[in-house]
Order: sequence, then structure tokens, then C-alpha cells
Amino acid sequence: MTGPPKIYNEIMIAAPTPSFLERGDLTLSENLGEFRNLANKNNFWRRNTVFVRIEQAKKPSELIREISDMGYARHMGDLHKGEFFQQGGFITIYPINSETPITIEFDGNIIGSIREAQIIPHEKKLQLGHRVSKLEPGDYVVHEDHGIGIYRGKKDGYLVLEYAPARNGGDPDRLMVPENLEKKISPYLGLKSPKINRLGTPLWFETKKKAAEDIRKFAQELLELYKTRAEVKRPPHEPFPMEKEIWDRFEFEETPSQKSAIEDIFRDLAKNEPMERLVVGDVGFGKTEVALRATLRVVLNGRQVAILSPTTVLADQHSQTFRKRLEKEGIEVERFTRLEPPEKTKEILHKLKQGGIDIIVGTHRILSKDLDFKNLGLLIIDEEQRFGVRHKEALKKKYPEVDVLYLSATPIPRTLAFSLSKIRPLSQITDPPLGRIPIKTFVMPRTDKMIGEAISQELERGGQVYFLSPRIMKMPFILKKLESQFPKIRKEILHGKVGEKHLVETMRDFREGKIKILLSTTIIENGLDISSVNTLVVEDATKLGLSQSHQLRGRVGRTNIQAYAYFLYPSQKLTPRAEERLEALLSFQELGAGMEIAKRDLELRGAGNILGREQTGVLNKIGWNLYFEMLGQTLEEMM
Repeated sequence: MTGPPKIYNEIMIAAPTPSFLERGDLTLSENLGEFRNLANKNNFWRRNTVFVRIEQAKKPSELIREISDMGYARHMGDLHKGEFFQQGGFITIYPINSETPITIEFDGNIIGSIREAQIIPHEKKLQLGHRVSKLEPGDYVVHEDHGIGIYRGKKDGYLVLEYAPARNGGDPDRLMVPENLEKKISPYLGLKSPKINRLGTPLWFETKKKAAEDIRKFAQELLELYKTRAEVKRPPHEPFPMEKEIWDRFEFEETPSQKSAIEDIFRDLAKNEPMERLVVGDVGFGKTEVALRATLRVVLNGRQVAILSPTTVLADQHSQTFRKRLEKEGIEVERFTRLEPPEKTKEILHKLKQGGIDIIVGTHRILSKDLDFKNLGLLIIDEEQRFGVRHKEALKKKYPEVDVLYLSATPIPRTLAFSLSKIRPLSQITDPPLGRIPIKTFVMPRTDKMIGEAISQELERGGQVYFLSPRIMKMPFILKKLESQFPKIRKEILHGKVGEKHLVETMRDFREGKIKILLSTTIIENGLDISSVNTLVVEDATKLGLSQSHQLRGRVGRTNIQAYAYFLYPSQKLTPRAEERLEALLSFQELGAGMEIAKRDLELRGAGNILGREQTGVLNKIGWNLYFEMLGQTLEEMM
């Protein structure tokens, strides 16, 4: 904190309730007369505000009881909004209506002073922390000619970079980079605290030279891996005049980046070699629409299409979507999961082999050895991050000519690495559908009060709620509590062990609005598109990965209705690793943040299991961005 702490005569502490969190206009010390008047007249405001002033008679235990009743959680260490701690006659609290934590000092049973706390709060740390796409003062950066330094902001048309002192004990060196040479600078991704380079020494040159040698060896290995696919030839997929007529009957208008992704795919399909393309688009940005266009082109060229989904629920949803759009064109669509009875399974296997089915949508079942296609032309792998390498390669080995389209909102680090290094072409869908607004995300300590009010608010506006509990064992207890809070509202439990038939039926009832609260595990993570569900409550967000949390957040906010996502955590169990993930989730709330989330996830996880230990060492010395740029250039030269 810079400068002396701010002193207050009186403040208002607002409860961490959804009503107040969503307003965003409450202040700590302004308009107190107006707010006190509301508290005198309105029961909700009386229950959810505490006014504290200097020389007020109040025991520390009384204030702790009041803020605890409002939903503030006791916590020692770094404070997050909604938490407090006590040390002797000092109570430090981080009000939800304040930009900084506040320390209240007691003189016996009298409040002696109220001031800004002398600590760096969670949200301030967030601003000082790493951002992938936006440089902020304090970020580590890589200048391709001078190495790793620290960005210190802009001055008089220059970017100021700070480097290690020329001698021990000296002042850091500074490099002034003209703004027109900004492209030479990229954010450093890699180690949390990399070694800063010195200016004017040959060390950075030697580091880059050694990195280039290692990258060349690695590029050779990767090219060997993909050589077989590149040598395979197949007939080009030609455009058909009737395609546009069919597209024009689709209910959605494509966004500019959707159109760009479709053009990329069509260019690939027009070649005489198999396509292998990744389409990255945030949840709800229309990847399925892009897949529909690709499917139609391949089917009209007389080839079959297989769509691989990670869950039965998603396979069921996709099969309904593709039928609705394409069956009237005489295109045969079938679902193939473990739900199909033996007679239906036998019929599907026969028709596929004879060419009687154009599009098959299924789970891992479509990878079975007993399933044969007459003429497989395209494999679409939806939510590719949910499948292992073995699954992805299975049909490619059996049908070397097959075109492959990967769809993902948050690609796994390995896939992202391949795309960043240009081994696998990448198309990004970056603009949201018309009218879409960002989901308001809150990361708060878990309290029953917070959960109850978040659900109540959604139900009051006629919506539905996803309540996510990562642990199946806790679900019966949570359901019992929800029954007592919302006795007249239909609720259902959903997890992978309930049986697939029940699972699909439950999701259909939920989609039709018969169920208002769905208590589920992360089984809802992928692809579900229900416009009336606009509140997500995650009971313990510490159990989730970063990309997984972002995927779950995308299950709400599918229309122009404001949606809310509450990622709650047990206050005493927030590990540094979990805190980093939740900070990143708060950092990237804007629409289209999936790719940045994936990059941040890649950074948090490290690269050891993606590129191997040797390449990880190289990568950390020069940073992810420069590494993949050099790898991409090397591959282009060698191809």
C-alpha cells in the first residue's frame, strides 16, 4: 500500500449476500445517511448492514457476532472479500463494499479508530499478478533481443523494462522500447519467479542459441509423428449449391469469427489431404454451429460423420440438435451410446456398415471394435479436453483418410501446445452471440446464508439453478437442507452413478423446466445449453481445476439475461494452489476468456507432462510465448 492508511469516522459493512454483491454500487463511507435510513425502514437492510463509528460503545465480541451472522467467515492470513480475523483489540475485515480491508481498533468496549488495513488484500494481489494477454506494471516479460525483464509501464511513447543491475548492489538497468517495437515484447509464461537477465552480456544470446538447438531436435520428433497423416491422400470435399439454402434455414446468424472458422474448415476440406483442425471458442459461442456446416459439407460429398461426445447427456443433446437441423434434408442421424437396447444396437451397427446412417453421435461406444463405417469422412471430437490421446487416435488409425475436427472451450495443455506451435491449425471463435452479456462471478467463503439467498433470488425471477457439489457422498445431506429451505420446489440429484437412463431423463426434465434445482457433480460440465438456468452455485470450488471451473461457469448465461456464478470455498481450507486458480477465474470474467484461461491453466500446471522434462527446462528459460514462436518457425522451415 502506498501512502498513509485512510482514516474513517464511520463506515457501513454490507453483508456478503447475492443482493448486495450483484449491485456493485454500495460504498463504505459515502451516502451513509441514505443507507441508515434504509436500514431503519427495511428488514432486509437491517439484517444485512452494520454501521460502525468512532467512539461508539460496542464490545469486540458483539461486532464479531454481528458480522458472523451476516455471513463473514473467520480466517487467518491473506484476506479475501467476506472474511475477517481478530488479533487482541483489533478486528480486520474485508467488507464486500470496500476496495481494501479495514482494521477496527477497540479501546476496551469503545471503538477507538477505523482505518485501512496495512496488508495487501486478495484483489490487490490479483492486479499485481500475472495476466496473459494484458501487460501491467510488475509483470515479467521477454524481449526477444534482451531476455527476461520486468515491465514498468509506459513513459513518453516508450515501454519501460527493468533488468538486473550491472553490478551487485547497483540500481537495476532500464531499457526504453519504442511503442512501434512492442511486438518484440511478450508476457513471460513459465516459472513463477524467473531469473532476470542483465543487459549487454552474451548470456541471453547463448540461452536462445541453446534453446534453438533443442527446439530443432524436438521439432524433428514432432514431424515424424505427423508425417504419416500428411502423406495420406483423399478426394477433396466439394461445395454444393444447396448448402446455402440449408444454412439460411438455420435459426442462428453467424458471428464474424464463426464465419472465419467455417472458411478455415472449408479450405482444409477442399484439399486432397486429411484435415486436423482445432476450433477454440468460449462456452456458448457457437462451436456446434460450425460443426454443423462441416458435417453438411462432408455428408453431401457422400461420406459419413462421427461425432464423439464425452457424456451420454451431451450425446443425447447433440443427436437431437443434428436431427432437428438436418433430418428434413433426408440426412439420417442416429445416437449410439450404452442406452441403446441390444436390438437397436444391432440395427445401428448393420446400417453404419452398409452406409444407411450418415451421422452417428455417441460416446466412447463409437470407438468400439465391433463398429465399422462404410465410408467415414469426418470425425468431430467435442470437448476434446475430456478424451485421452488413445481415444483420439483410435479412429484415425483405423481410417487414415478421416478428417478430424477438435472442438474445445479450454483445450488441454498438450493440444494448446500443438496449436501454439502451429503443428495443428487453430481457429478461434472470439466474439459472443448478439446480446450475450458477461457472467458475474463471485469467489466467496461458503456459508448457508449465501447459498440460500443465491438460490432464492434465481427462483424468484422464475429461473433454474445448478448446485454443484464435487462429492457424491455429501449430496444427500445437501438435498435434505435444500428440502427444508425450498420444500415446494422440485429438486433432483445427478451424478455418474445414477444410471444413464435416469441421467438422460433427469436432464430432459430439467431442460423442460420441470426441475428447478439440479444438485449435481461436474457431470454438467460439458456442452449443456439451457437458457433458463442462470445461477450456478459451486459448494466447494477448491476441488475444481481452473479450466473445469470456467467450463462450468459457461453452463449459465446463454442468453441476454444476467447470469451469476458463485464459487464458494471453506475459508480455512484455501490452499495457495486453489487460491491461484480462483484468482485467475476472477481475472478472466470477460466473454471469450476460454483461451486465456487455457493458457493460464497451462502455466499453472507446468509443462513436464506435455513436452517432457528436457523441453520444460528450455521453455522456462525463454518463456512459453517465445518458445512456441521459435518452435512454429522451426517447423515451417523443416516442412
